[in-house]
Amino acid sequence: MAYGGVNRNKLKVDWLAIGLYAFLVIWGWLSIYAAVYDENSKSIFDLSQEYGKQSLWMAGSIIIIFAVFISNYRLWTNFAPLWYALSIVLLILVLFIGKKIGGARSWFGLGGFSLQPSEIGKFATTLMLAYYASLPRKSFKDWGNRIVGLLIILTPGLLIGLQPDLGSTLVYLSLILVLYREGMPGYYIGSVLIMIILAIAGLILSLETALIILGSIALLTVLILPKKTKYILGTVAAFLFSSGIVFAVSRVMENVLAPHQQVRIKVLLGLEDDPSGAGYNTLQSLIAIGSGGWTGKGYLNGTQTKLNFVPEQSTDYIFCTIGEEWGFLGTTLLMVTFAFLIGRIFWLADRQKDTFSRVYGYGVASIIFTHWLINIGMTIGLVPTIGIPLPFFSYGGSSLWGFTLLLFIFIKLDAERWNRL
Repeated sequence: MAYGGVNRNKLKVDWLAIGLYAFLVIWGWLSIYAAVYDENSKSIFDLSQEYGKQSLWMAGSIIIIFAVFISNYRLWTNFAPLWYALSIVLLILVLFIGKKIGGARSWFGLGGFSLQPSEIGKFATTLMLAYYASLPRKSFKDWGNRIVGLLIILTPGLLIGLQPDLGSTLVYLSLILVLYREGMPGYYIGSVLIMIILAIAGLILSLETALIILGSIALLTVLILPKKTKYILGTVAAFLFSSGIVFAVSRVMENVLAPHQQVRIKVLLGLEDDPSGAGYNTLQSLIAIGSGGWTGKGYLNGTQTKLNFVPEQSTDYIFCTIGEEWGFLGTTLLMVTFAFLIGRIFWLADRQKDTFSRVYGYGVASIIFTHWLINIGMTIGLVPTIGIPLPFFSYGGSSLWGFTLLLFIFIKLDAERWNRL
């Protein structure tokens, strides 16, 4: 019997991935309730409160899931360029007519609601990357194809950086891992790590000190390597490139980043101590998590939560609620659940019969992993506070719907893998 363009009897939906998704969404909803709960709180479906609104987003997610499953898979595979173009147009428009929230012009105001186009861009960019990789004779082992793949990723990433929303930009850059998985040489990843080290050096050291160190390393390299022109020129080029990165980072830090962003980075690197300012969120987050002990204080019994010590506790810092109320055991369960879901997506991607589905699956896993890693790292002080939600868990309609669409397009493609042979 036809169903969305395929034989319904052959659809094999991965219920484990769906179960993990449902578990995270429901636990997140209960945690949002706990984050804003007080003795006067009404029903968990009270639409005047965040938890009530989240229930609406959850209902909307069910509609999205149903729509994806009844759709023809070609809506996602064949029309990937159209979705990508639409997302680019929205990302350009938001720079001019978007609503400014938290210092970033990242939202469209729609009555009493807001829509963040970067969430649409995540699934659209991943679709486009998969579409390009699935074209005949396209391999990321070739230089030209690598450049096109990077442009697909960097175009929305740079537009989002202009909002500015550096956190979401990092999420888009994580799709470079997909290029590596699809054949891009490993030295690209090593180059990125070296650039990160150079960037940190540019933040920690003065420009003069950094240049002296780089010059000394270059001189030592010339003395050690054979005295051949290619080695000397290569060393000089590496020195100039490294010096350029250090110089650029120091100038961006001083002239581009907003003062509060500069302070957050300096606090993270230990260059400043600001427990009542930029370091306040992280300090209160650590207190809340640590106070939970092994088993937590119990659901709705978090004192740090009730007294509103941690800002944005229903969104960016939702992990604090888990740490305080559910303790070490609860946070471990949450971490294991995310790790299991991400691992499951990678496993499903590896079993795909076509390039499009495989690449798209890798992209879904990379985006969820990056969000998870940065959000948790932010709450425990390992990365700066850059405003990234915990997937399926944090409060917000754009986030929940975006991640739902991102994941269930892949589950749809996986369910039809046998029908597409």
